[in-house]
Amino acid sequence: MEQEVIYDYMLVIQPDAQTVQDVSMFRHLISEELGALPGTSTQAHIALFRSEFPRQYETDFVNMLEQVVGDQTAFTIYTSRIDHCKQGDTRHMLYVNVANPKPVEDLHRKILQAFELKPGGYKPHITLARAISHQQFNQLAPYFSNKMFVRSFHCHSFSLLRKPAGSNDRYEVVREFRFGKDVPSDHPLFNHAA
Repeated sequence: MEQEVIYDYMLVIQPDAQTVQDVSMFRHLISEELGALPGTSTQAHIALFRSEFPRQYETDFVNMLEQVVGDQTAFTIYTSRIDHCKQGDTRHMLYVNVANPKPVEDLHRKILQAFELKPGGYKPHITLARAISHQQFNQLAPYFSNKMFVRSFHCHSFSLLRKPAGSNDRYEVVREFRFGKDVPSDHPLFNHAA
């Protein structure tokens, strides 16, 4: 019997090119100060959902996401500053906050409802670095304490990414899902595979 290949799937909102470039600049500063940390080498994004499952279910997953985006309206995302939070007892995360989280939270909730999952604690953000020790955090604090990061970008889609589960491979883009209310009406809302 053939071994089922499990993939790590992630849904993300991709910021505009200027925001990606600005986030990369801050990540570069962190890497120069501390060396490579988790979260500093991926492209800037706002994570919406992540799950691992066999690739054979990918088509069903895509079809359900098509239904979610069918009546989704585009919105603008605003950021205002760099913030941090604790990860467990010994680690910190630096991130760019989302100043108007409600439209992103609503989209996250719609995605969870499509898969009949209960929402938990969700805070939209763009990670700068994760798994920072107390000592490293104290070293960075003077650079990022009360640091503003005022940007805005139009969100009219999200992307489905995947990589083999447990691998250190980079995520590859499977598909971009454009919001139905942001697409000309002559396009079909649903593409059903035969």
